[in-house]
Amino acid sequence: MSEMQDYKSSLADASSRKFETFSYLPAMEDDQIRKQIDYIVAKGWNPAIEHTEPKNAAGSYWYMWKLPMFGETDVDAILGECEACHKAHPDNHVRLLGLDNYAQCAGASMVIFRGTPT
Repeated sequence: MSEMQDYKSSLADASSRKFETFSYLPAMEDDQIRKQIDYIVAKGWNPAIEHTEPKNAAGSYWYMWKLPMFGETDVDAILGECEACHKAHPDNHVRLLGLDNYAQCAGASMVIFRGTPT
């Protein structure tokens, strides 16, 4: 059996915190983010964008960036809104969600821009 890796993470060190599966991997490149958006669109999920200050990221409440993009299938439009949120809140984490109408939950959730830890 292979050894399990310990990911050092603590509440005291905001830059070490993990939020979801992708946060254990290196930061996604632009084309990898695009592929994730393609996946959300292909599943028929509604994209939604949220943001929060790094010090509050462990909480369950993140600020919603506009309303979810119900029915949006244009990957460039979704990516543009993600970038607009990041530009408006450069020190905040920005998270992309894929909301599944059928299961009534988030089918996908990933932090695509990390803010500056305080």
